[in-house]
Amino acid sequence: MSTAAQAPTETPNRTLRTPLDRLYVRIAQRLGGSKAKEVERFLKFATIGVMGAIVDFGTLNLLHATLLPPENTLNVGLSATLAFIAAILNNFLWNRFWTYPDSRSRSIRRQLTQFFIVSTVGWVARTIWITATYASMGVLIVSIIQLINPDYVATELATNQLGANFSQLIAVFVVMIWNFFANRYWTYNDVE
Repeated sequence: MSTAAQAPTETPNRTLRTPLDRLYVRIAQRLGGSKAKEVERFLKFATIGVMGAIVDFGTLNLLHATLLPPENTLNVGLSATLAFIAAILNNFLWNRFWTYPDSRSRSIRRQLTQFFIVSTVGWVARTIWITATYASMGVLIVSIIQLINPDYVATELATNQLGANFSQLIAVFVVMIWNFFANRYWTYNDVE
């Protein structure tokens, strides 16, 4: 048997390349100094977070338009859960192969479990924050709008929608920071 036909003993490191790679490396080198690699990882992680939000909202709306119309709480809850899982899977795969391609000391199953736990903690914290603050944030936003336009009058529904969106904006930023650091130092702590 020829030695050239033997399979390699080690799995190759699978790394994704995207058009953003060079840009992110330049930004990271300019802003990150000795921590340039961490800045690059954060930029990739944030980009994947945006993609995850698109997958989350897209899946939710696709399910609502097809298999699970939002006619009842069960359909809404099930479609939101499936959308959350789709986003986590999307984000995990992108992070494993793009943000942290050098993280391979643990199995993909273990890393996915850790990533899912971190994401779930972030989701719970985000949900608690939004439900606890949306009403007061809505009043705050309406009062700011009324400083600019004193004739503005908002219905309770419009006030709540403004508040929920502002609360979610804050939550998305905070949870992104949580997810990045928790995953960096727990799920992907085997990279330098």
